[in-house]
Amino acid sequence: MEYKTIIVGIAGGTGSGKTSVTKEILEELKKTHINSILLEQDSYYRRNDHLTYEERTKLNYDHPDSIDFDLLEKHILTLKKGKSIEKPIYDFQIHNRINETEHIEPANLIIVEGILILAIAKIRELFDAKIFIDTDDDERLLRRMERDMKERARSFESIKNQYISTVKPMHLEFVEPSKRYADVIIPRGRDNKVGIKMVSSRLKYLFRNLANQSS
Repeated sequence: MEYKTIIVGIAGGTGSGKTSVTKEILEELKKTHINSILLEQDSYYRRNDHLTYEERTKLNYDHPDSIDFDLLEKHILTLKKGKSIEKPIYDFQIHNRINETEHIEPANLIIVEGILILAIAKIRELFDAKIFIDTDDDERLLRRMERDMKERARSFESIKNQYISTVKPMHLEFVEPSKRYADVIIPRGRDNKVGIKMVSSRLKYLFRNLANQSS
């Protein structure tokens, strides 16, 4: 028997504000006491224990092959069945997963967030709602630089090289085209309060229907 869940996919380019929009939506839904969990695509980067640190720094982390989408799919389906999972933990400073995992219990709302989640058919088909955060390219680049330098101990040179060699080309090849699969496109990220309110209201409506079906 499946757990009563609503699964939402939130996609968009690097630095588009996916995490901020997710937090805003969850803040809106707090008033309805809906329990929720977040699965970040970044947690599902493949293990590369067989490679040296230097080799791992040169991998293309913006290509779909870098993500273990089979495991992500399995975890979403497991949670939907009302069972817990052990979510991987990825360390950006060593460019690899660590051995520890995060125990995740099922919830009524599952939010899956990541740049490529709408580009993969078997993942996007699991979503009850598909959202794309559409933010100006220059703003996204500046946000990524600030984040990677502050939170991931990256140098300006490494950020620039990665952006030119993989981030921008993969965005144009995979991320931007996936926008056409979105049910809702939110321009300007978290600054778009009206768009966030509309999405939150729609989710509340879906939850009311879910509650009525259960009663």
